[in-house]
Amino acid sequence: MDDEAAVQTLMGHWAFRPHTTPIQIFNRATDPLLPRVKEHLHRTLELLDGYRLTNPVLVITRWHVDREDVERFERLSNLKLTVLVTWSGIADKRIEPVDSRIAETSLATLAAGAHRTKRILYWRPVVAGLNDDDGLISRAQELATLADATVFTGLFHREEIRAYLRSVGVTDLYDTAPRRKIMPRSIEKRILARFTDMPIFRKTSCAVAFAHGIADYNGHLGIEHICDICPPAQVRICTVAYSQPSREKIEGLAAKAGLRSDMIEILQGSILVNDSTEQQRYFIQHATGFQVHDRAHPHLPGRHGRAEEGWE
Repeated sequence: MDDEAAVQTLMGHWAFRPHTTPIQIFNRATDPLLPRVKEHLHRTLELLDGYRLTNPVLVITRWHVDREDVERFERLSNLKLTVLVTWSGIADKRIEPVDSRIAETSLATLAAGAHRTKRILYWRPVVAGLNDDDGLISRAQELATLADATVFTGLFHREEIRAYLRSVGVTDLYDTAPRRKIMPRSIEKRILARFTDMPIFRKTSCAVAFAHGIADYNGHLGIEHICDICPPAQVRICTVAYSQPSREKIEGLAAKAGLRSDMIEILQGSILVNDSTEQQRYFIQHATGFQVHDRAHPHLPGRHGRAEEGWE
């Protein structure tokens, strides 16, 4: 469909809430800054902005962001736009075919011309024994000076990824292929020890919120140990906005999302539901600013929603 029809479809979706629902564009389909794609990206952003929507919008890229792109981003006046520049520093072309220097240049271009548009160093995936040495951590520190904030995340070591890497001769990066990202405790500890005086976050929405000076739309504040690295000023912003929603409100949202209200449990810091999809949980989460988890996939204390490998 064309860009106008895509925007209308989004705005008419049952789960879309003006000024609230965070939006990502082309995230799962392609890179939004590729030559044949980016005109659709810009046009879509301009259409959304024209409706005076103030929703957070995330553009995730590892490709070229040029000066003209930044100029068009800067002309937007309503959307809370964040460009997350994906960088891994991985030199093995079998694993990372896109040269990380492209992302470095894009981040520098954004730093030189973006003011209203926020920029994030999206340091991912950090993989044990592959790109976690002191030299690459130092390079990440240098790049972080060009960004409003840094997010570091691990690897979704899916069976499909493992099969592909084996097919090109790469030894298994990890032993397991879990549902969640793998970020070993030892790597996190080393990274945080080097970023003591720079804004760095475990969760994407936390970094986006910090960059824009707003509360985290995913409500991570209620989850123990996630916010222990956040700047105090950001914790204060999130604390002011944070409150446990009423059961009546949660049940109303659950009904709209197609979830059974009789299985809902409200805990300190999170809501538990049964037999849910990610989309159903996120709808309630974004509408309440409160974490929503499925009982089948519990979040264990101190692991920040990560896989067990590296935390046993």
